[in-house]
Amino acid sequence: MTTTLGRKPRVLATRKMMPDVEQRLQRDYEAVLNESDTPPSMAECLKAAEGKDAIVITSFEKFGPEFIPALSPSVRIIATHSVGYDHLSVPQAKARGLALTNTPDVLTDATADISMLLLLGAARGASWGDRMVRENRWGTPTLVSPLGFDVSGKRLGIFGLGRIGQAVARRAKGFGMELHYHSRNPVADDLASGARYHASFEGMLPFCDFLSINSASTPETRGIINERTIALLPPNAIIVNAARGDIVDDAALIAALKSGRLAAAGLDVFKGEPEINPGYRSLENVFLLPHLGSATPGTRSAMGHRALDNLDAFFRGDRPKDLLTGD
Repeated sequence: MTTTLGRKPRVLATRKMMPDVEQRLQRDYEAVLNESDTPPSMAECLKAAEGKDAIVITSFEKFGPEFIPALSPSVRIIATHSVGYDHLSVPQAKARGLALTNTPDVLTDATADISMLLLLGAARGASWGDRMVRENRWGTPTLVSPLGFDVSGKRLGIFGLGRIGQAVARRAKGFGMELHYHSRNPVADDLASGARYHASFEGMLPFCDFLSINSASTPETRGIINERTIALLPPNAIIVNAARGDIVDDAALIAALKSGRLAAAGLDVFKGEPEINPGYRSLENVFLLPHLGSATPGTRSAMGHRALDNLDAFFRGDRPKDLLTGD
């Protein structure tokens, strides 16, 4: 690969990636890989980045606002192996002239599949049903218990009708759900799958038998699922979250699940993961997954190649397709 450096750029990968991605990285760059996949501390990452031209990082490295200002001046670009970039500060990157890219598009379908899995699993008791069988608690069947909740024909509100939210809408339409959504702006009719737009998040909530969270984590959305907004949902509503954990106030959600104000929840993401609020673990009416949204071989490979596509463009002197720090 021809670069503006006159040599192969030096690239640090903070975590192990799919084999085909690592092979490409080693072929085209002077790469330092994390062969053990041991999560680095911020200090370890900063030391390893000394003298490097680029870093391929992941959303698992939540180093905080101290990270970018402390980076070696040799680093010119950070390519995050994720669509979300709330673990990195775009303003800080801009301030020091650092390019920052992400990997949108390629994980849309995998994450939308997980949203639907959460919705179905929470509604139909996949978690407690699985435990009943494994723990030999499956007794004589009755007509009145245990029972889940219907999905077909129910109302689904989608918070964030971006690429992933649109893919959720297409899937939910196949279940005959009545679709509603709130985003900062309405999307084109041909992308909304017939969903009704609500100009305010709070205004949508009374129409949500199910609420699917598919928005980005921003100062405006963090903690937006709280005691006040949960109270606006219909009785026995179900919340699913495949976006970011900090959008949810854990204490409020746990209290609503315990009290029966909410029927159930399905969660793939958590604030502070993998250290989650322990209150979730004892609840029968919550379906929990360990952040599996993009966890398929094809999707993780596509994400890695998208990150390297951005590096390739940058070191050719072109604008990366997924540049977050552009004008």
